[in-house]
Amino acid sequence: MTTLAPWERAARGAMLLDASGRMAPTIFAEMSALAQATGSLNLGQGFPDEDGPAEVLEAARQAITDGINQYPPGRGMPVLLEAVAAHQKRFYGIEVDPGSEVLVTAGATEAIAATLLALVDAGDEVVTLEPFYDSYGAVIGLARGEHRTVPLRGDEFRVDPDELRRAITDKTKVILLNDPHNPTGSVLDADTRALIVELANRHDVTIVSDEVYEHLLFDGAKHVPISTLPGAAERTVTISSGGKSFSTTGWKIGWLSARPELVSQILAVKQFLTYVNGAPFQPAIAVGLGLPDSYFDQLAATLQHKRDLLRTGLEAAGFTVSRPQGSYFVVADARPLGYTDAVDLCRRLPELAGVVGVPISAFCHADLADEYSSLVRFAFCKRTEVLEQAARQLASLGG
Repeated sequence: MTTLAPWERAARGAMLLDASGRMAPTIFAEMSALAQATGSLNLGQGFPDEDGPAEVLEAARQAITDGINQYPPGRGMPVLLEAVAAHQKRFYGIEVDPGSEVLVTAGATEAIAATLLALVDAGDEVVTLEPFYDSYGAVIGLARGEHRTVPLRGDEFRVDPDELRRAITDKTKVILLNDPHNPTGSVLDADTRALIVELANRHDVTIVSDEVYEHLLFDGAKHVPISTLPGAAERTVTISSGGKSFSTTGWKIGWLSARPELVSQILAVKQFLTYVNGAPFQPAIAVGLGLPDSYFDQLAATLQHKRDLLRTGLEAAGFTVSRPQGSYFVVADARPLGYTDAVDLCRRLPELAGVVGVPISAFCHADLADEYSSLVRFAFCKRTEVLEQAARQLASLGG
C-alpha cells in the first residue's frame, strides 16, 4: 500500500490530484481561466467587484501615511482586538476579553488552518457538513486527520439529525461548521445547532465555527453564533473576517475568539504560518466593525436584491433555483434543462451564455458529488449591472 506524503493527503482532501495521483488544477482555477479567456461574466469566484465603505478605505490609507507599516503585535493590534470584542458584545451579547480571547489572522482561511493544525493529530476525525468549502479538506489532510461529513439534503440543504448522530462519535476531535454556509447559502436551524452542541458535549469535541458570512443574511434571518448556546462557549472557536462584510477580500484580515488556553494553543501554530500580517489594514477593519447598524442592514438588503436578480435570470433560463438565506451564492439545478453533468455544463456555459459558474460537485467527496452532479453555484456579489447582464444572457438558455 502506498504511503502518501502530507501534501498529497492535503491535495486529495481538496481534490487537487487527478485519478493517476498527479497534481491537477482545481475546477475553480479552470473556470476563472475560462472566464478570462472567453471574456465571460465570472460568477464562479466569490469576491465582490466593488470597493467597500469609504471610511474603511480611508482608514487604511491613513494608517499607511501614519507609518503603521511594520510587524504588528503577534496577537493583533489592540485597536482591532478591542473592536472584535466590542462587535461580539454589540451584535450577540458575547463577552470576550480582547487581550486573551481574540487572535487576528491572515483571513479566516489561516484561522481555520492554524486551529486545525493546533487541535488535530494523526488519525483524529474532523466532521464537516458536505458540500464543504474546499480548504477544509486540504487542511484536514495537512493535519493528518480523517475527514467525516454530514450531507446537506433536500431543496433547503438541511442536516438529517440521524446522520449527524452517526458522524459524531468518541473518535471525533473537531466539528468544523460554516454558518451561513458556502456553497449552498443555507443557515443552520435551531434544532441542528442544539444537537451539535449536545453531541459535542457528549463526546468532548471542539466546535470550530466559520462565520465569515455572519452579516450577509436575507429574508429576515438572523445570525446565531453557536457559541451563544448553553454548553458551547467553552468548547467553541469562533472565526470570522472583514473580507466579506467590508468587500476587502484581498486584505486578508480575519480573527478568531475562544477561551484563552485555546487561543494560545492556536497562536503557537499561527506564528509559524504568517507570523503576523496586514498592519495598516487592521485599524481599518476596526473602523468597519464599528460602523452603524444601518451599514450592516443596507449590506444585507443590497445583497438580497442581487440574489433575487440573479435568481430571476436563472429561473427564466429553466434552472430550478435555491433561495439561500445567506452568503454570496445561489445554487441552480440544471437537470430541468437536460444537463445532468454540471462540470460539463460549466465548461460549456461561456459558449452558451457568456457566464461562468462552478459545479457543486467540486465541494464534495465522490459519493455526494454524484448525488449533486447537476448543481451549479453562482456568485451574486457583483455589480448590479453585471448581474443584470448575466440574467439576460442566462435567460437565453431557456429559448
